[in-house]
Amino acid sequence: MATNKDYLNFILEQLSGLNDITYRAMMGEYIIYFQGKIVGGIYDNRFLIKPTKSAKALMPNAPLELPYEGAKEMLLVENVNSKDFLIKLFNVMYSELPSPKKKKK
Repeated sequence: MATNKDYLNFILEQLSGLNDITYRAMMGEYIIYFQGKIVGGIYDNRFLIKPTKSAKALMPNAPLELPYEGAKEMLLVENVNSKDFLIKLFNVMYSELPSPKKKKK
């Protein structure tokens, strides 16, 4: 089941208080970037993020879920209705996220 565009637009609106939020469509799902770093994605209308220490501290009871078969587990963000929470979450996670890999020429 692919994510519908309405859910993507809802999440993007919730993240509108942050600078440099981008996304990339991948096989009916969406990868979410914050200032060039992958934070997580939207899979089957679920907002999943990388399980960083900061994210786990802010969401200690968040379930770990698979975005798709064979992938690493990610944290399910259940509090998607709070813009303030999402902004705080992304800001505390940023320093723990890996930098993008350099593209080969």
